[in-house]
Amino acid sequence: MIKSSRGLYAAFAARDARFDGRFFVGVSSTGIYCRPVCWAKIPKEENCTFFTTAAEAEQAGYRPCLLCRPEQAPGQSPVDASAALAHKAAHLLEENCGSGQSLEDLAAQLGCTGRHLRRVFAEEFHVSPVQYLQTCRLLLAKNLLTDTALSVTEVAMAAGFGSLSRFNTRFKEQYQLSPTALRKAPAKATPHPGSITLTLGYRPPYQWDKMLDFLAGRAIAGVERVQDGTYGRTVWLEDRLGRPLTGWIQVTHLPKKSALQVTVSETLLPVLPQVLARIRRLFDLYCDPDTVYRALQSMDEIRPGLRVLGTRVPGCFDAFEMAVRTVLGQQITVRAASTLAARLATAYGKPIETGIDGLCRLFPTPADIAALGPDIETQLGQLGVIAARSRTIYALALALMRGEIVLGPCAQPQEEMQKLLQIRGIGSWSAQYMAMRAMQWPDAFLETDAGVKKALAPRSPGDALALAEKWRPWRSYATVSLWNAL
Repeated sequence: MIKSSRGLYAAFAARDARFDGRFFVGVSSTGIYCRPVCWAKIPKEENCTFFTTAAEAEQAGYRPCLLCRPEQAPGQSPVDASAALAHKAAHLLEENCGSGQSLEDLAAQLGCTGRHLRRVFAEEFHVSPVQYLQTCRLLLAKNLLTDTALSVTEVAMAAGFGSLSRFNTRFKEQYQLSPTALRKAPAKATPHPGSITLTLGYRPPYQWDKMLDFLAGRAIAGVERVQDGTYGRTVWLEDRLGRPLTGWIQVTHLPKKSALQVTVSETLLPVLPQVLARIRRLFDLYCDPDTVYRALQSMDEIRPGLRVLGTRVPGCFDAFEMAVRTVLGQQITVRAASTLAARLATAYGKPIETGIDGLCRLFPTPADIAALGPDIETQLGQLGVIAARSRTIYALALALMRGEIVLGPCAQPQEEMQKLLQIRGIGSWSAQYMAMRAMQWPDAFLETDAGVKKALAPRSPGDALALAEKWRPWRSYATVSLWNAL
C-alpha cells in the first residue's frame, strides 16, 4: 500500500493517463480496484486506498474492475536503478507464468539468491513474488475470458494454472465468481480463423508511426511484414517441455484506447505469456514517456523539437534474429542488410503456413546456423555474405547455444557487451545496438552511428559521447530521437 496518497486522488479524479499502471485504487464501498483512468463515477477520497501493483490490491481483498480492466494496464518500468532487479523479476514472472519455473531458477537467471530476490521484490511491490505470479495468471485468464472464445479449460492452461479445478478454485476464491460468469457477451470474431485477439496497454502518447517506420525499414521478407498500419511476423518458441511451437502474430494500434491490439495464432496458446512479453519488449510498452521526456530536456538546446514526447526504443521479438541482422548490417545500407537477412531465412529457415500473405518463413535458430559447421563462410558466401561476417554469425550462434552470452531481459548489459566484443567482427556499435534492442538497455549510445553523426554534425563522435552524458540513463531514447530527426 502506498503510504502517502497526496496527489494520487487528484490524478485519479482527473483520470490522468500518465499514472496508468503506476498505481491502482481500491474502493472500499464497492470492494473493487481500478486503474487511474477508470471512467466510472469517482468515489469519495475517504473510500480510496492506493496500491503499487494489482497484486497488492488483490492481496488486500479487492476484485478487478470490469470497466477499466486492470489486466490491460501498462506495466511498470524502474525509474531508479535500485529497483531494476525487482522490475526485471516482475517482467520475467509475467513472461513465465505458465512455465512452472521455480523462484530459485528465476533468481539464478538474475544473478542473485532467492532470499535476496524475495526481499527486494517485497520492498518494491509490497507482495511476494509468488503472490505477484498468482495475480499475473488470474489477470491473463480474465483477459482471455473477456476477449476470446476460448474454452475455460483452454484459458486455464494458457494462463499457467495446470489444471481446470485449480483454476476454478483460485478464480472463485479471489474474485467471488466463477470463470463462466464473467462471460456476459460472446467474444467478437477475429479477422483470422484460428486466432485470438487481446489488447496491451501503454502510457500515452506513443509515436506509433515512427516505430512502424523503423520496423518496416528493417523487416525481413517472409518473416516480417508491415502493411496498412499493422506489424506481422512468424514465431518459433519452445514450450515448458522444450517442444517447438510455431505460429504468427499481428499487432496494430488502438490510439483511442492507448493500447495495441494483438492477434495471435491459437497454435501459440501454450506459450502465450512468452508471446505477450516479447511483444511488450518489442514495442517498449513499459516505457514512462514523461520521465524520459523530462530527462532529455537538454536535447532541445541542440535543436528545438529534437526530443518528442512518446518516443519509444524498438526492441526485438527474437534476439538471435536481431543480432544476426545487426552483423549483416555492418557498413552496408539498411535495405541491403534486410535483403541478406531474407536470403538467410529463405535458405536456412523453415517454411510455415500462416494464411497471411508475406508471412511464410521462420528465421533460422542458433542451432540451425551452428549446424552449418565451420564451412559456414562458403555456404553463406553463396548468399552474398562476406566471409568475415559469416564467421561472426557462426561464433555468435555457438555462444548463444552454449549459454556463454545472454541476449534478453535477464542480461547484465555491461557484462554481456564485454563478452560480445570478444567475438571477432563485433565492435562497439554492434554491441551497443544489441544491448539497446535485445537487452532493453535504456542507456546505450551509438556515437559512431552514421545517423547519429549526421544529426549531431559537425560534432565529432567524441564530442557527441561527451554531450550524451547529460542524457543518462536514457541515452537509448536520445539515440532514437536523433534517428527520427533525420
